[in-house]
Amino acid sequence: MVTRIYVTSAEGRTGKSTVAVGLLETLRASVPRVGVFRPIVRADVERDYVLELLVAHASAGQSYEDCVGVDYDALHADPDAALATIVERFAEVEERCDAVLILGSDYTDVGTPTELSTNGRIAANLAAPVVLVTGGRQPDGEDARTPKQCAEIAAIALGELRQEHAEVLAVIVNRADPGERAAIADAVAEATGLPAWAIADDRELAAPLLRTVLASAEAELLRGDDRALDRPVLGTTIAAMSLPNVLPRLIPGGIVVVPGDRSDVLVGTLAAQLSQTFPALTGVILNGGFPIDPAIERLIDGLGTELPIARTTLGTFDTAVRITQARSRLAADSPAKHQRAVALFAEHVDAAELVRLLSLPSSDVVTPIRFEHMLVERSRAADKHIVLPEGDDDRILQAASIVVSRRIARLTILGDPEAVHARAAALGLELGDTRVVATSDPELHERFASEYLRLRAHKGVSAERAAETVTDVSYFGTLMVHLGLADGMVSGARHTTAHTIRPAFEIVKTAPGVSVVSSVFLMALADRVLVYGDCAVIPEPTVEQLADVAISSAATARQFGIEPRVAMLSYSTGESGSGAEVDRVRAATLLVQERAPGLPVAGPIQYDAAADPTVGASKLPGSEVAGRATVFVFPDLNTGNNTYKAVQRSAGAVAIGPVLQGLAKPINDLSRGALVRDIVNTIAITAIQAEGRA
Repeated sequence: MVTRIYVTSAEGRTGKSTVAVGLLETLRASVPRVGVFRPIVRADVERDYVLELLVAHASAGQSYEDCVGVDYDALHADPDAALATIVERFAEVEERCDAVLILGSDYTDVGTPTELSTNGRIAANLAAPVVLVTGGRQPDGEDARTPKQCAEIAAIALGELRQEHAEVLAVIVNRADPGERAAIADAVAEATGLPAWAIADDRELAAPLLRTVLASAEAELLRGDDRALDRPVLGTTIAAMSLPNVLPRLIPGGIVVVPGDRSDVLVGTLAAQLSQTFPALTGVILNGGFPIDPAIERLIDGLGTELPIARTTLGTFDTAVRITQARSRLAADSPAKHQRAVALFAEHVDAAELVRLLSLPSSDVVTPIRFEHMLVERSRAADKHIVLPEGDDDRILQAASIVVSRRIARLTILGDPEAVHARAAALGLELGDTRVVATSDPELHERFASEYLRLRAHKGVSAERAAETVTDVSYFGTLMVHLGLADGMVSGARHTTAHTIRPAFEIVKTAPGVSVVSSVFLMALADRVLVYGDCAVIPEPTVEQLADVAISSAATARQFGIEPRVAMLSYSTGESGSGAEVDRVRAATLLVQERAPGLPVAGPIQYDAAADPTVGASKLPGSEVAGRATVFVFPDLNTGNNTYKAVQRSAGAVAIGPVLQGLAKPINDLSRGALVRDIVNTIAITAIQAEGRA
């Protein structure tokens, strides 16, 4: 049975797209193939940007065209025929999905008093329960609604939907007064008899992006980083006055409109941006179309600010009007807003209760999306502190911003605090309460140097050498973990594997009962997650090391909810082959059985016999591992590294790792080509490992 959910609102500008993206994430974490459907779209040639966003994040492989029912013109011309088309188009979508998120109309074409009824009628015909979204602010967006007003609106809308025989599942009040969230949810629940939640009004989510404002004002970017165009505009200052009167009016996250011939105000505004005593701005618009004087250009070059500066030919009044007309768009080209919407929904809505209400079918299928969702949920629950040594890498800062916004872990970033915060601001990133520490920090440097000297004095390390060594970010971060100032470390975006893990060998050392540090990749296939080890650390493991890798990999699998069934891989299965390499794997298998008697293990075994039930039953009948293996232990690094990359590229698997195992405390290495998504996943994994150690 396909799960269906219909998201509709009682009026325009409720921000129901925020609820839609949150629900989409909830569905993706519950079933493998989640599709989207928009029964009604605008009747003009512009594509629906909200639908484009949802299609980009769905998991059923749909095209934009697959997801559209009818346009407003068809609905107005013949409502019954349009409804029949909607039902027919939806049936085509449903065939390829386990769940479908249906997004109701936007009140943007011909909003009428009957539009909610139309949505109710469509929902009833699609047999889709409704999540009703109401607005926590008045239609003009200025004044917040009281709990009583929110309850009255929800009750009226509920009656209208039920009159069309629509089943309403829950009510979500979006953009609610943050201080009244609980009271609003309680009032709505009492008035409707339904589960109700309230999502707090978020200024940044409701604010238009700088690129949207510039487009609205017909302004061209003259200077500044393109990536800063994705920052929200939280206010506007019209600087048609002298500088002393402009400076007190600067707004945090705002833009300043400066007449193009007022170079003094422009330079003063840029100086304020560089100062620590005035708010950080989002951009400057020069109006009037005047060019910047060459001498002023040279002066600005010397200031070194990355604040975007744009120019428009419009006058001051027209520029101001155009800016007020710019609207926030939760669209596919605004990933930061999407991430913020997901985080808001996760924080304010009980996703588990919604899933229960939907009666979603349980599934043993674990997709990459579901697995990554599990990582985030478990790391959030673990609430661990992770140190990131490479604060000079933009990917690290971008990942840190996501980790903070989704509360995946608490963070410390190593680097010059002023430089790190400046770069984060230039990228439009929020680091929250993340601590930024320099390796030259007097108190920590002295403490770490003393500890490193104590640990390595037997190797002839001098006090001078210790003081120099701990200024290295990898050593500094490792000592933070060693001394309990952080629960784990993630590094390697800019450093080699050796540079990242050498300090761990010297300082953290291996866990009790483990003789060697090894690694695994968590291979998220289309329907399950497998563990591959060792693919990154030990070139040619001995019998003892191979057994260690197997036992450590099984323990790692358990940490991530994977029942370990270990395949000790070789080029022959069972007793069918001989040779030094096969004998080494056979001996390692016996050692695993001796050291971990309850662990299901088979070896030597070929990959096909380990992975395919039919081949496994033929080559190794009666084995509880053959054909059902979840942990694959490769005989050497050459085989392991090439196999994981072949599966990643050829089968489209998501390779998460390498995850280091065997250390007393979790330290993980990144590929130098790591994507932001990879870094976020590795931070989550490290937090889960730290929880396992605890």
